[in-house]
Amino acid sequence: MAESSAIHTQLQRKVDPVRDHTRGGGAGDRIELVVYADYLCPYCRRLRHILARLRDALGERLAYTYRHFPNEKAHPGAEFVHAAAEAAGLQGKFWEMHDALYDHPLPIKADKVRQFAREMGLDVERFERDVASEAVRTRVADDLREGRANGVTGTPSFFVDGLRYDGAWDFHSMLEELQRPVAARLGRASRVFAALPASAGLVLLIAAALALLCANTALAPWYHALMQAPFGIGSPGSALSMTVGEWFSEGLLAIFFLIVGLEIRREMTNGSLTDFRAAALPVVCAIGGVLAPAAIYLALNPGPTAAGWSVPTATDIAFALGVLALLGPRAPVGLRVFVAALAVVDDILSVLTLAIFYPRAFEIGWLAGAIGATAALYVLNRARVYASWPYLVVAAVLWVALHGAGVHAALAGIVLAATLPTRPAPSVAPLLAQAATALAALEQEESERQEKSALQQEPIWEWASRTLSAASERLLSTADRFERAVAPWSAYVALPLFAFSATGVGLAVNLSSPEALHVVGGVVLGLALGKPLGICLAALAATATGTGRVPDDVTVRGFIGGACLCGIGDTVALLMADQAFPHSDDSAVAKIGVLIGSALAAALGAAVIAAKPLQPRTEQGESA
Repeated sequence: MAESSAIHTQLQRKVDPVRDHTRGGGAGDRIELVVYADYLCPYCRRLRHILARLRDALGERLAYTYRHFPNEKAHPGAEFVHAAAEAAGLQGKFWEMHDALYDHPLPIKADKVRQFAREMGLDVERFERDVASEAVRTRVADDLREGRANGVTGTPSFFVDGLRYDGAWDFHSMLEELQRPVAARLGRASRVFAALPASAGLVLLIAAALALLCANTALAPWYHALMQAPFGIGSPGSALSMTVGEWFSEGLLAIFFLIVGLEIRREMTNGSLTDFRAAALPVVCAIGGVLAPAAIYLALNPGPTAAGWSVPTATDIAFALGVLALLGPRAPVGLRVFVAALAVVDDILSVLTLAIFYPRAFEIGWLAGAIGATAALYVLNRARVYASWPYLVVAAVLWVALHGAGVHAALAGIVLAATLPTRPAPSVAPLLAQAATALAALEQEESERQEKSALQQEPIWEWASRTLSAASERLLSTADRFERAVAPWSAYVALPLFAFSATGVGLAVNLSSPEALHVVGGVVLGLALGKPLGICLAALAATATGTGRVPDDVTVRGFIGGACLCGIGDTVALLMADQAFPHSDDSAVAKIGVLIGSALAAALGAAVIAAKPLQPRTEQGESA
């Protein structure tokens, strides 16, 4: 959903052998290392020895590319020395000047740089003109601008074969990354795929397509046997005894709801939903998105099949966000946040619909347990408990209690997201001092020892490790740690398995009767037409009355496209069909309508959004 605009994992511009300054790379098995660095940065100067060892170890296989990233505010004079290196490069002496600048201790005065130029045999007059020229200043500024576009915020920053390296800077860690053993190659390939904006959406759609294939071919008996296979803890019929499909629906979906809840919560605290009107809009639109499709369905089905009115009212958040992910930058962050928030409200309305109109036996004891677990999570939050494990334990109890009470247990993810604690951002200076103290103590101890490996057995090593871990851990709140740890599992494991279990609908259904055609028509029109119509009309009313506000980066075209995507009603809608027609073939008919309506809604929404690159609204009056 919301994605960082500060850090990009892939290099935006590939190495240009004509423009870039590259050393080595002549061997066949080429390894590209791009470094954004500052000649006056003390950390870059320390790491030059590591880079020299890497070049010695890898030889000509290593193509070392240097790109300028001077920090004039932190290191006055940085822009001058980078211009000097570039000016030397115009006379074929870039690497000589590069090495001279790094080898000379700080500070480096302008006179010393001119002395370097003379000692290298440069045309000093031309060198002076080039240093002050607009072309050289622009060349350095271009590297700086591109570095910022690549998410570089500090020096040195590394990209290995086009992928950002955020690992340890010691020699052995970097050598392992560059040598690319099998495990490192697999890890790198997975990171490259995950860096694609549409990767999560692709995995989700592939899983759904495989489910349809399995359910409508000779594999159908094995597919249904797998989904209906009992799996659980305890005897059959106990609270934790469910089928594989039910575990995917209630268990894995809770992980996804946790991530969505955390992202919406972040947007409500310091993002696009901080404004009350922006936060109210998804609620109003979700209500409109339930009423309009129900009305369309009932208009076509006033008779015995009216019980299916709820089928086209449910939005499938996973698939809607998956399609938005496939659209990449054409779908702005504000639109994804809005669709996610609307879908969460829609899920709550769906749970209420199931509870009120299709009631099942609620277990009061389990419901009391769920309330108690929710209260316990609140108490942990208010007590400022920042360890993760207490929340995991109580959330597991909450999940079991919700399931036992007859409520969709995946909602435990939303409750957990709402109660995980956040912390005020720490002051950087004390953490920097803490980390620097530990590292300085280690460095001093290491320099005084003959056997450096023995340092790892000393108390100072353990103390420094704890100190650095504490400083690092303070940068992230409990909610942040949960999100970072769980998000990849949600995108690439939980959601695809859930889609695989929920989308396996058989397409061999008799649609010849008028009743069947009315059911299919009501569901299809409800999803593809009623959902976007209800959402847009509700948004129009909310913005006209001042109750709601459309996100700033969303145009009218983008909003309509997002409203169409909310017509994707796969999983919960399929559950509604089973509840509405528990002992009738109309259940299968309604499910066919869900698949057709969802496909139409996805295609229509994607076409509207992708028809033209979205531009932020510039006029106050332009709204949905």
